[in-house]
Amino acid sequence: MLFRFESCVLDTGRRELRRGAEPVPVEPQVFDLLVCLVENRERVVSKDDLIASVWGGRVISESTLTSRINSVRKAIGDNGDEQRLVRTIARKGLRFVGDVQIQQDGMANEGPGREARPALALPDRPAIAVLPFSNMSGEPEQEYFSDGISEDIITALSKLRWFFVIARNSSFIYKNKPVHMNQVAEELGVRYVVEGSVRKDGDRVRISAQLNDVMTGSHIWAERYDRKLEDVFAVQDEITAAIVSAIEPQLYAAENIHAQRKAPDSMDAWDLVMRALSHYWRVTRQDNVVAQALLEKAIAIDAQYGQALGLLATSYMFTAHMGWADMAKAAELAERSALAAIRADSEDAWAHHGLGHAYLFARRYDDSLAEFELALRLNPNFALAQAFYGLSLSYSGRWQEADDAARRALRLSPRDPYSAVYLGIAAYAQFLGHNYAEAIRLSREAIRQRSDFVGAHRVLTAAAGMAGETDVAKAALKDLQRAQPNISLAWISDHMPIRNGADLHHYLEGFRRGGLI
Repeated sequence: MLFRFESCVLDTGRRELRRGAEPVPVEPQVFDLLVCLVENRERVVSKDDLIASVWGGRVISESTLTSRINSVRKAIGDNGDEQRLVRTIARKGLRFVGDVQIQQDGMANEGPGREARPALALPDRPAIAVLPFSNMSGEPEQEYFSDGISEDIITALSKLRWFFVIARNSSFIYKNKPVHMNQVAEELGVRYVVEGSVRKDGDRVRISAQLNDVMTGSHIWAERYDRKLEDVFAVQDEITAAIVSAIEPQLYAAENIHAQRKAPDSMDAWDLVMRALSHYWRVTRQDNVVAQALLEKAIAIDAQYGQALGLLATSYMFTAHMGWADMAKAAELAERSALAAIRADSEDAWAHHGLGHAYLFARRYDDSLAEFELALRLNPNFALAQAFYGLSLSYSGRWQEADDAARRALRLSPRDPYSAVYLGIAAYAQFLGHNYAEAIRLSREAIRQRSDFVGAHRVLTAAAGMAGETDVAKAALKDLQRAQPNISLAWISDHMPIRNGADLHHYLEGFRRGGLI
């Protein structure tokens, strides 16, 4: 349905708003609020009606509602003084008072003549279409496999709520048709397009995938996967997970580049979160400080931005875990941000990941595990949540499950900037299992990837101490003390939430043998 008023076009089917020829980026709740007002323009819409329609009846603050109403007015060129389109009726509610034309199926229902449908505008989130993968095998019976890969990628990307993913039925109209990327982008209203091919040869399959930025004409990412077809569905699941885990950070990186081209005073909340993510993924103390400042600015613009709040909670806890910030203060801030994230969007995986992290260091072990499990149900390809689920399992004494979770994270995202952290979590799990040689190997690989990663230095020191490798332990301790000057046996006892007394004693003993006091 298209609603036209003044210079605006509101397209409810594609969730787009345009003013003149320009798309207007709007947050989802702001868009829903505008639709509610326009669709009910013949009457006054009460506050309760708006909350029921937009927030599903959840309790929200007066300031949140006022903020969203102001955003609606700003998006359509109105303001609280003029109230030319959205009028406040004292003690009653709001009413949309602009002249509206309705257009459906190309026909204007409240106005003369037939109008052409406007070109699709880009939505307020990164928009992506996954084209049906080409079956290069020459075997018609393999169509189901190539189609299945495409459909699974669409489904998996759709679980990432901060992306706008074109539905399967729209993407598949291009199946077996020669089509240019620009045509796809124009017809579907997307910036990014995923395409690929499947080639089967005997009992092996090769799958190629590519992510394109249509606006710049560049290939952002490409990869090829060779697998043995012992279990078709298992291979399909594995490849889908690998592709989605690779695409997600690439989209963030591309969006960050676009955000950096904007003037600082023109960046909206989404731009700020993209900038924050680019710093967060660098895994350094200073970058986490910068990320937190950007996230706080994004939340000041939109206090209900669930992903921003969840990422902020995660960053607070990570800096404390690394020994870069006071644990008690960070844990308090993290829990507050994570709970706010869940209130804003209970289906955002980042929100539950942040709360799981906060609960872990509050020593609420079962609650922490439950939050990480929920995050993974919401997004099974969330490698970071998979790894920190492993950390929560390891601190709970379930080292074998912890090792499995950390290795799943590495398998999901083998080129992840957090790979060193995932290796460090696996190393600690192996230490708990008294597999010191493997713990040393994994720690060294983590340090090779990130020489400043204090978690790996900690495990290397303790594992070498328990293995009787005195020289290795002493050298590791020196490196650890450079990376974390405040490290001590007391700090480990106070700040590392190890549930079982025997596991804590075991870890401290490794450090004692390594020379830590």
